[in-house]
Amino acid sequence: MATIFSPSAVLSSSSAATKAKPHVTIPPSKPPANNLAATFAATALAATILAASPPSLAEPSYKLYYGTAASAANYGGFGGNSDKKASAEYTYDVPEGWKEKLISKIQKGTNGTDSEFYNPKKKKEREYLTFLDGFPRLAPKDMILNNLALSDVELQDLIAAADNVSSEERKDDKGQTYYVYEIDSVAGHSLISVTCARNKLYAHFVNAPAPDWNRDQETLRHIHHSFRTVD
Repeated sequence: MATIFSPSAVLSSSSAATKAKPHVTIPPSKPPANNLAATFAATALAATILAASPPSLAEPSYKLYYGTAASAANYGGFGGNSDKKASAEYTYDVPEGWKEKLISKIQKGTNGTDSEFYNPKKKKEREYLTFLDGFPRLAPKDMILNNLALSDVELQDLIAAADNVSSEERKDDKGQTYYVYEIDSVAGHSLISVTCARNKLYAHFVNAPAPDWNRDQETLRHIHHSFRTVD
């Protein structure tokens, strides 16, 4: 006996099968582990950069020194209370942190040293000024340098061992003449400015050993160019 399938029965059984099929949820895809690590690293780097303070671009600071070029007899002023700014004969810049060296009357009397400053971290890196009375005008450049060396043993040694000694003449904005010397040797470097005013010869020195010169050249040239006499 043949079995007769009713269409409604077929549809009914098909719908039941569809309803009985379990629902499958597809999880979202995960980024590869190496990409995730790279993302974390980039985030951490950005946070570090934002948290870090920006590098300081400030230039070295300086203080202006007022020199009186007092004679050995009057060294120290009257009771040590003289106003250096009011009686100054010259000025130059001193880097912040540099220390002043006390000049003895013997030094003033023998080689005319009037003032000196040095870098406490590199004690041979220094600037100082000497002066001599009785010079109404500058002599020829070569003669001046040789005369300065007569009373400065370190300068004699530097010149003797120099690879190069250069000299030039320049004028400031007031028309005053300066002789400028640069001495370069394996042992060290020296920048010297010499001028005449008030019937005196002033010589400003900036000295440094070769390794310190190579590192601090910009600062040393700044203090070299800062030297001026006061009207």
